[in-house]
Amino acid sequence: MEKRTATVVKHTGSHYLLSELPAWDVFPAVIRGVVRLKKGSLTNPVAVGDIVEYTRDGEMATIEAILPRKNYIIRRSTNLSKESHIIAANLDRVFLVVSMVLPEPKLPFIDRFLVTCEAYSVPVTIVINKTDLEYLDGYKESVEWFKEIYRNVGYEIMEVSALRGDEIDALRQKCKDSVSLFAGVSGVGKSSLIKAIAPELTGIRTGEISMAHLQGKHTTTFYEMHPLSTGGFIIDAPGIRGFGLIDLEKESLSTYFPEMLRVMDNCRFKPCTHTHEPGCAVKEAVDSGLISPERYNSYLSMLEDENKSRK
Repeated sequence: MEKRTATVVKHTGSHYLLSELPAWDVFPAVIRGVVRLKKGSLTNPVAVGDIVEYTRDGEMATIEAILPRKNYIIRRSTNLSKESHIIAANLDRVFLVVSMVLPEPKLPFIDRFLVTCEAYSVPVTIVINKTDLEYLDGYKESVEWFKEIYRNVGYEIMEVSALRGDEIDALRQKCKDSVSLFAGVSGVGKSSLIKAIAPELTGIRTGEISMAHLQGKHTTTFYEMHPLSTGGFIIDAPGIRGFGLIDLEKESLSTYFPEMLRVMDNCRFKPCTHTHEPGCAVKEAVDSGLISPERYNSYLSMLEDENKSRK
């Protein structure tokens, strides 16, 4: 049978949907056993966004091989887990969605996600959703505090409201003619943003905040790509609660913090762990305010996790 290539646009358990992008004509597929056996410690051998070779016999296709990925987002389910999961592959951009309240931003999660984007060459934009809550006490101060941390690093930040429509046109334009992943913890409004960007996507589910835990209820239960009428494709992902790093050496971890990378050549000792060494330019930058203590603490936490995972 003739082998063709297509993109994985949906993954549910052991079943997949494929389409030969940019055309949108989906068809079902299963995975050949030899591909499944090659997955190693991966919980999913094939991810949404993967470009695969397939053969087709009637309605059902069989995935024969995965073509090399240009990039991907990968995580451990927990920091000390041995298994890893690829969230999505072959991305033009990730929109990391956060909110200042309901739920509040989780900086350790955000920094682990950003480090992974740096390590696997995925461009990322931070999207602060729910600007319609600006009337709440302390909201504007929280936004300014958050923006100061991440704009000083160099990340692009957008402030939007899925409810009110703030900056939705600008976000829609950024998604045009590209493959974009929307990711974040549960409750930040990823699915609501996608519905605001593309109201024609009627299959997107949205959920309310669980007031008992001040966090979102999972409304997306699998990874799925959707076509945009304006051109391009959006991947909606389930809310992520745990984000452990994978395949990152602790000796190179600091290079995935752009603000550390800018100054570490000035460290007295090389290599430098930026923890205890005298003459460390990174620690001096923290003391002088050039590097935020929040980001530095995230770095120290990741170092500790890597040390634990090696034991």
